Amino acid sequence: MNKLFILVFIGLISLNSCNIDQSKNVDVDLEKEKVTLVLEKYVIAMEKQDMDLVKEIWASEPDIKVFGTNSDEKIIGWEQIRSTLQRQFDSFDDTYISVRDQVVDVNETGNTAWFSEIMNYNYIYQGEAKQFEGIRFTGVLNKKDGEWFIVQSHISIPASPD
Repeated sequence: MNKLFILVFIGLISLNSCNIDQSKNVDVDLEKEKVTLVLEKYVIAMEKQDMDLVKEIWASEPDIKVFGTNSDEKIIGWEQIRSTLQRQFDSFDDTYISVRDQVVDVNETGNTAWFSEIMNYNYIYQGEAKQFEGIRFTGVLNKKDGEWFIVQSHISIPASPD
């Protein structure tokens, strides 16, 4: 009986070790770099108004979400996000975005990431130069089939206390 108990105990320890090793196999720093590249692609896509590149970045699921700068702006699903961005692309010209204070984190299993960053957003609207400084951009990405996709984001513009 003692031998059976010892064998079961060793087996359980071995199985537990396998589970621990799986999370250790994830190179979190490498995954953070991959997420950072997706965020860089986002800036490029927005500046070039490249909907094909935008589609490579966002998950295509119907339940992904964007909370925008207006208090009632909640965009749900890839199709709504696509049409909203297309309206923006049709209205804006010469977009330039700069990013600072970017923070990217990845969970220990390497399948979920979240980020925060500050953006300055410059563009031409109806022939007039516009600028938003200090836009806060946060979001969540999921990894599917080895690729990272944005599944949720929130953009806010700091309010002036005056």
